Amino acid sequence: MGILGNLIDRFAVRLARGGQYESLWLRKRFREKHDLDIGLYTFGAFDRWRFPRGTSIGRYCSIATNARVVEADHPVGALTTHPYMYEGAFTLVDGNRLPENRQQIGDDVWLGHNVVVLPGCTRIGRGAVIGAGAVVTRDVPPYAVMVGIPAKQVRLRFAPEVIAAIEATRWWELDRDTLRRGLKAAADFATAPSIDGARRFHRAVHGGELTIS
Repeated sequence: MGILGNLIDRFAVRLARGGQYESLWLRKRFREKHDLDIGLYTFGAFDRWRFPRGTSIGRYCSIATNARVVEADHPVGALTTHPYMYEGAFTLVDGNRLPENRQQIGDDVWLGHNVVVLPGCTRIGRGAVIGAGAVVTRDVPPYAVMVGIPAKQVRLRFAPEVIAAIEATRWWELDRDTLRRGLKAAADFATAPSIDGARRFHRAVHGGELTIS
């Protein structure tokens, strides 16, 4: 692919009908050409240089244009950390000697400016927020707010009972029009989620009462 492939990708992102928020064609292209699975309505992830092959990203994610995922570390326990010893392209060894790491980023994750996700992290849970400049070295729980180097959890976005209510609505599986209908009935669910708001939202989009585990 090289430089030409990179230019084609950039034009594809700009010209795709529906843009990076809604284009199914763009998602199909990145999945087939780069093994990069990007959920609907997610933006900021259509860059094969910042998000390596095998990365899976959920729906409704907000990703800064300079956030990135690192798929492998230099092997500190090997003879040398130089790629001559572990990348087959240099012909000194057969094949690539580094383990493949397929990171998963859940729905509704926010990666702030200059966030770096290192190979020690294989999963970022749904609803997590990674603050600007953070370096993520381990898995991130759902709805956790992470900051710092290395990133540490400072709090959860919501109280556990509210998280349970949000999870029960499964709002991230809905399309934009259905979300609009739900938020007409429960506008506060968007800005200040609560158990009551979740119930009204669920009733409007699904009918029936919300069951919270």
